[in-house]
Amino acid sequence: MRFTIYLYITFIFLFFSFLASGQISPGELAEPHAHLEGISNCTKCHDFGEHVSDQKCLACHSELKVRIDQKKGFHSSPKVYGKVCITCHSDHLSRKFDIVHLDKNKFDHAETGFILEGKHKEKQCVDCHKPENIKDPAIKKKKMTFLGLKTECLTCHKDYHQGTLPASCVNCHTFEAFKPTKKFDHQATKFPLRGKHADVACIKCHPMEKKNGQDIQKFTGVAFNNCTACHKDVHENKFGNDCRKCHSEESFHQISGIKTFDHTKTNFLLKGKHQTLDCKACHKGSLTTPIKHDLCNNCHKDFHKGQFVQQDAKSDCKDCHNENSYKETSFTIEKHNKGKFKLEGAHLATPCLACHKKGDEWKFRDLDKNCISCHENIHKSFIDPKYIPEGQCDKCHSVSDWGKVTFDHKITNFELKGRHAENSCRDCHFKKVTENQTIQIFSELKPNCEGCHTDVHQKQFSANGATDCVICHGFENWKAESFNHDQTRFKLDGGHKGVDCRKCHIQNKSATIPFIQYKNTDRQCTSCHI
Repeated sequence: MRFTIYLYITFIFLFFSFLASGQISPGELAEPHAHLEGISNCTKCHDFGEHVSDQKCLACHSELKVRIDQKKGFHSSPKVYGKVCITCHSDHLSRKFDIVHLDKNKFDHAETGFILEGKHKEKQCVDCHKPENIKDPAIKKKKMTFLGLKTECLTCHKDYHQGTLPASCVNCHTFEAFKPTKKFDHQATKFPLRGKHADVACIKCHPMEKKNGQDIQKFTGVAFNNCTACHKDVHENKFGNDCRKCHSEESFHQISGIKTFDHTKTNFLLKGKHQTLDCKACHKGSLTTPIKHDLCNNCHKDFHKGQFVQQDAKSDCKDCHNENSYKETSFTIEKHNKGKFKLEGAHLATPCLACHKKGDEWKFRDLDKNCISCHENIHKSFIDPKYIPEGQCDKCHSVSDWGKVTFDHKITNFELKGRHAENSCRDCHFKKVTENQTIQIFSELKPNCEGCHTDVHQKQFSANGATDCVICHGFENWKAESFNHDQTRFKLDGGHKGVDCRKCHIQNKSATIPFIQYKNTDRQCTSCHI
C-alpha cells in the first residue's frame, strides 16, 4: 500500500514537471539564437513575467541600436519605428526558422534610405549584402547581415578613376548603365565651354594616361588658367598670356580692339558706374600691364579709414555697397545682428546715422556697447552702481518699451513685501523739488519706514534715532497686528484683555501736533478707574 502511494506521488511530480517545462520553453530557438537554449538563459531575452525585452534585443544587436539612435536605416523608417522587435522577429518556432524573413518582391528598399533604381532593381540581396562590401570588422564577422553597407557607389563598385574624381559617380553615370555617361554639364565647372570650345571632343583636352598600370582618362589636374596652357602663343608673350583681352572664343581671328574690348572676358566684370569710365582711369600705364583689382580700395580711397579692415582683412566695400551708388547700402539687419550689438525692439526702427554718425564723421567700429553712448543718462548719479553699473540701462528697461521696468528689488537691502510690492517706482523714488520739477532718487533712500512714511506716534517708539514700525505693523495693512502688550511694562490680564486700546490710550491734545499717547502713561489704577 505504501509503495503504491509513493509511485502515485512520483507520477504526479513527473507529470507537472513536464507541463512546467512546456510553459518555460514553447519550442526550439532558431539557429542564430541556439546558443541561448536552456532555462538558465531565459532572462537574457525575457524579463521576469514579461514578453521579450526590446532593450535586451538591442543590447546584443548593438550595431542595430546605433542605427536606430541615429535615426537611420530601415528600423528608423515610419513603417517600422516604434514596433517591438518580436512583432517581426519571433522565435521558438524550430531550429530552421528564418527570423529575418524578407520577401524581396514585397520589401520596399526605399524604407532603408537607399532607393533601388535601374540595374539595382535586378540584383539579388546577396549581390550587395556580402562581407567584402562591409568595412566594419565587427559587422563583417556576422554570417549574414543587412547592416554595414554605405550608400556611396564605391561601397560596392570599383573606383575606375582611382580617386582622381569625386566619389559621387551619379554626377556623370546613371543607374541604367555605366556607359555611356549622361551628358556632363561642363558649364558647372570652373571652365565653362563657350564658342568653339563647345565643339571640341573631350579627348582633345582630357587625354588618356597611365596610373597604377591602368589606362584612365585625365579629368582633373588639367591646366586652364590661361589660353597658352592648350594654345600656342603666336605673339610670344608680347601681350601677355591672356588672349581674351583681344580675342574671343567664337573666333581667334576676330579682334575686338581696345574701344570695343569686352571686359567680361577678364576677371573683372564692369558694372554700374564702372561702365562709364575711360580705360585710362584704371589702366594708368600700358593696357596690358596687370593691375590689382581684388579689393575696391585697390583703386578707391578707403572712406572709412580702415575701420573694417582692422577687424577683418578680407572685408571690402562691396560687402555693403555696389557699383551703382556708393550712398546705397546692402548691409541688412540680419548682418547687423551677427555682430556684437543685436538690433531689437525700438532699435530696429532707428536710422544708421543716429548711432554711427557723430558730427560729420561716420564711425562703425569700437563703439561703446553701453546705452549712454547714444542715450542721455537721465538717472545720472541717482542709482547706486553696485546694483546697476552706469550705462547698463537694460538691467531695468526693455528695448521694446522704455516704460516697462523689470528691476529685481531683492538684490537691494529692502525687499518689497505686501503693499510695497503693489506700488509703482514713482511712489517711493520720485521727489517733487518745485511745482514744475521732479527728480528721481534711487541711491540715497533710507531703508527704514521714516524714509517714506510720517511717524504719527511722534517718535514715542524711537530707538537709537529711528522708529522700527514693523515691531507692531505688517506690510499688508496698517493694523498693529504684531504688537504684543504682554511684552510691555503693563501686562494685560483679567478684565484688561478685552478692553479697547482707545479706552486707555487717549489723544494728547496739548501737543503741537495731537497724537495718541502710548508711552509714558500713568500705570496707576486711579488713572483710568474712579
